[in-house]
Amino acid sequence: MSHNFMENGLMAENSSNTKRNSNETNDKPSNSNIGHNRPAADWKRWTKKRTFVRALEGTYSELLQGMHELPRVYSTRDFKWHGGPQSYGKEIINPADVEVCQSIETHLKAFAPMGTNVNHGHMNSAAFYVLRGRGYDHHDGEKLEYEAGDMLMVPNGVVHQHFNSDEDEEMLVLIMKAKPLFLFMHMLFQKTVQMPPNEANKKQLEYQPPDDL
Repeated sequence: MSHNFMENGLMAENSSNTKRNSNETNDKPSNSNIGHNRPAADWKRWTKKRTFVRALEGTYSELLQGMHELPRVYSTRDFKWHGGPQSYGKEIINPADVEVCQSIETHLKAFAPMGTNVNHGHMNSAAFYVLRGRGYDHHDGEKLEYEAGDMLMVPNGVVHQHFNSDEDEEMLVLIMKAKPLFLFMHMLFQKTVQMPPNEANKKQLEYQPPDDL
């Protein structure tokens, strides 16, 4: 795991401890365990109950037959975009939404013009394929530029953030990772270092993710 990830994580944790101490002083309940080790819940998906890995129950033959009968093709248009205004996402393949796969998570991200997402790190690596547009990443402070047709690798434990560098056009990416497998092995640690900006410019407020994906 990268040095910066641990260092930034400790800084974030110290900040969380300060806020928790403040909450305790004011006799307010602490929500320190909610969402990516943050002292408060910022996104709904961090507070709702989620399925990270499914139980495999039944006989071996039943499970094998059931897997063979599951659909193999999924239309991304059947899944809804969520988020905004800087970026939007939709989860397509994961143990919670489809039963055909237990170890891989695949989702789409749509970035508004000059949009970004949360600065964060996790123990699993990820493959990041650029479908449309151009942008760049920060990996432990290093800037990496890419455009449509490029494949970006996010190594294990790297603090990273995605950016759309175009002032007028969207950026679309497909992200694939073995996160469920890491979680199954109790490699759970992940950390939000910094949330994306709350403010948005006019183009970001007007932007809507594509309806053809």
